[in-house]
Amino acid sequence: MKKLNKTEIATFGENTRLVIGGREPADYHGFVNTPVYHGSTVLAPSVKELLAHKQPYVYGRRGTPTSQALEEALKAIDGSAGVVLCPSGLNAVATALLSCLASGDHLLMVDSTYQPTRTFCDRDLSRFGIETTYYDPLIGPGIEALIRPNTKAVYLEAPGSQSFEIQDVPLIAEIARRHGATVLFDNTWATPLFFDAMAHGVDLSIQAGTKYIVGHSDAMFGVVSASPAAWPALKGFYGDAGLCAGPDDIYLATRGLRTMGVRLRQHQEGALAVARWLETRPEVQRVLHPGLESHPGHAIWKRDFKGSSGLFSIVMQPAPQEAIEVFLDELKFFGLGYSWGGFESLAVPFDCSGYRTATTWNPGGPSIRLHIGLEDVSDLIADLEAGLARFRAAQA
Repeated sequence: MKKLNKTEIATFGENTRLVIGGREPADYHGFVNTPVYHGSTVLAPSVKELLAHKQPYVYGRRGTPTSQALEEALKAIDGSAGVVLCPSGLNAVATALLSCLASGDHLLMVDSTYQPTRTFCDRDLSRFGIETTYYDPLIGPGIEALIRPNTKAVYLEAPGSQSFEIQDVPLIAEIARRHGATVLFDNTWATPLFFDAMAHGVDLSIQAGTKYIVGHSDAMFGVVSASPAAWPALKGFYGDAGLCAGPDDIYLATRGLRTMGVRLRQHQEGALAVARWLETRPEVQRVLHPGLESHPGHAIWKRDFKGSSGLFSIVMQPAPQEAIEVFLDELKFFGLGYSWGGFESLAVPFDCSGYRTATTWNPGGPSIRLHIGLEDVSDLIADLEAGLARFRAAQA
């Protein structure tokens, strides 16, 4: 297999980049996958080279061939200046925020964000003297009125983690950067395959790699990709904080990345089929999926996104808690769990009304978030149909 340079790899299609990015079989005796390097100490051949720090690797925390392979592959996919690998998605969020904020700074955070991100802002950033203001995800050009002289970062997430609002990312990013603020974006739902964050004005693109990169529900992982402007500060903070991901988790993430393209397309196809079926059901008030024409943000999603993943929410008709429980408890193929992005389908009831501050969540009925896995759609629909029958019976 011929060695390819990074410039050449960047010209290939996304699925090709997923397969070959960061791989150099010739460097590892022809083995297809980069070996897992477990190690802390790296020996130098001489005192001069030890003190010069010019070896490719100097200490395990600072990088190994295992971590470099994944970093290069991710850079080839999202077109960033650099990538750091974190031990979880939430740590990736914290790392990105702390790389661009300091005491006395002001952060604009979208009100629909992943709840643990909100907790980090309220509980931890506040201790460091960083103030957070939450804003309506649909604010659009109104974001400019919230920007202060000390606003150093604007954080977006599209679609919203549970309520699935779609933000106008390029518009908000342009306004934020005009005022000198760093633009952060949680790209876990779409991944760089379905949303090119860097091309839409984002400085720090964050993924909970636990979800679609790993793809098999067997590792915790996080990724932050940086624009050229944001890369020096991100790289510096990451190193100073002593952050790193474990080699086995990196290996699982690299393995997952190779098949992410085909998996994500299957998640998309299955989720859209199930979502469209749920739209026809009388037990369901609304389906919150940006890929559906009925979604309020569909036009922006269609303009900016290349596809949709397996995660969406539904709002049920008004019903007691017991009806929701009998609907979900006996499902055959939907596990009850808080994560998503793996090969298996999941369901979780939610209510974000208690922690929203810039907006009001009042959907008019119980809400359920679904992740559509890689099972046959016909089996999933039959499972949900039986659950809806139990839902109706519980209210008779």
